[in-house]
Amino acid sequence: MSQSLTSDPPARRPRWYSHAYNRADFYRVAAGLGWLPRPARLGLARQLGRLAPWWMPVERAAVRNTLARVTGATDSRLEALTVATFADFAMCFSDLVSTNRQPMVGLVSRVGTATGAERIARLDGGFISPSAHVGNWELAGRLLAGRTARTTHIVVAEEEARGLEQWVRRDGGGVRFVTRSRPTVSLELVAALRRGEVVAAQADRALGTRGDLLIPFFGKPAPFPLGPFLLASAVRVPVVPAFCLLGADYSYTVKVAEPFSVPRGGEAEAARAWVAMLEDVVREHPTQWFNFFDIWNPVPA
Repeated sequence: MSQSLTSDPPARRPRWYSHAYNRADFYRVAAGLGWLPRPARLGLARQLGRLAPWWMPVERAAVRNTLARVTGATDSRLEALTVATFADFAMCFSDLVSTNRQPMVGLVSRVGTATGAERIARLDGGFISPSAHVGNWELAGRLLAGRTARTTHIVVAEEEARGLEQWVRRDGGGVRFVTRSRPTVSLELVAALRRGEVVAAQADRALGTRGDLLIPFFGKPAPFPLGPFLLASAVRVPVVPAFCLLGADYSYTVKVAEPFSVPRGGEAEAARAWVAMLEDVVREHPTQWFNFFDIWNPVPA
């Protein structure tokens, strides 16, 4: 299963692998102020985030170009959306390293609504939950673990794991982080799914391998990983997309989509269905999709 959630060593890695996505020093000031009441902490993070575009001109240009395509905004409206993206990221990152360390009861208290959560309760066996760098992705994984009372294996790139490991509680609370680069990861995930456990995978960033698939995204082809859908068809488990979005009142909304199956040979169609869902979420919450690079051209020339 070389094309599932592992990756062949690519000749060229996508830009995000060496990108400043985890250049989070700017936000750690706010994240470290855990003694502040959460509204004050997130308010401070937002203010710091609003300054970040001036320190990160490359990321600012990438976000601006993405938002122009996603929203059609121009001029002052586009600039406001660009700044808001950095502010939203700062708040979600602050929660990522603070609130997410709390026991499950503390995490649940941060959720205002959980649309479609009953769909998870109907599932008896294992399933794959593709998600994206939208809102608080790590909280979504922990809530899945709490909701299903089953271990949730969150698959991340090695580069991402290194960037987050000192800030995020790696394991515990029913969550286990799995690095994609390990040679045995596919076998581990297959075994976990057959035990009835959950695999959560980020499915919005190309790997730079033959496992990527070009899919129309806001009118232009972009590469997306096919791995989660290959794994779902191989083990014959359903796919359950989930997102966790921050609201204006600082509470989170968890959205769980209707589960769907992936027949053999239907992996590409399933990936396109997932990307269509992602497009809807990004269109509705454009400032909470945290990809600070050109999603349509992620591999260096």
